[in-house]
Amino acid sequence: MRFQDKIAIVTGGASGIGKEVATRFVAEGGSVVINGRDRAKAEAVARQIEPNGKRAVVHVGDLALPATGEAVVKTAIDRFGRLDVLFNNAGIFTPKPFLEVDEVEYDRFVDVILKGKFFAAQAAAKAMKDFGRGGAIVQTGSLWALQAIGATPSAAYSAANAGVHALTKNLAIELAPYKIRVNAIAPGVIETPVFNTFLTPEQVAAVLPTFSAMHPLGRNGQPADAAEALLFLASDQASFITGVVLSVDGGVMAGRQ
Repeated sequence: MRFQDKIAIVTGGASGIGKEVATRFVAEGGSVVINGRDRAKAEAVARQIEPNGKRAVVHVGDLALPATGEAVVKTAIDRFGRLDVLFNNAGIFTPKPFLEVDEVEYDRFVDVILKGKFFAAQAAAKAMKDFGRGGAIVQTGSLWALQAIGATPSAAYSAANAGVHALTKNLAIELAPYKIRVNAIAPGVIETPVFNTFLTPEQVAAVLPTFSAMHPLGRNGQPADAAEALLFLASDQASFITGVVLSVDGGVMAGRQ
């Protein structure tokens, strides 16, 4: 199994892509610390993944606060003895026209998406460096950081994720001497509960299918599509890959039909 006896942190691990990653990581022999802001949801996911609580534990906290990243890493070390992988996945998404975004909304995108990933990666990299075994940091960026999509105006979200992509490349160079690989994915439309944070269930059912045609492969992505890419980049199969932002977008960045 790819992750036998490996230890990972999954931020944003209580739903969507993060939940899928945590589930598959444990199924392939690893142990995880699931980070989220909703304790009940995170604990329910941990029980679902691994009912006896030995290989899936929870640390609740908002990664917009740098201390949370440090505390999640400490939880991994205290519980499992070390850290091998950080899945830097936590994020938010709410489309809103540029001319209507206020400072509070802007700050929230930057804090959760970019600042949160920056300091979580810093805490994880310090631990990996100290243990001297190397490791992998895999981040969830976004197609929206590579290409504007008029149907979902999201300048602040996109700018924050562009920062994540730049962070990925910079950390790949800085951390290479410590054998810490840093990569990211840039997903297209992935059908996760994030859409329920700003649409009603009826709107989700009506709107999401309309995005299928945007992808040359003719469908929206599923959490498993993104999770498989993240897991590959975290695995020894990708041991010679670092500094990559991998598009997982059904062909959107390749061009148009």
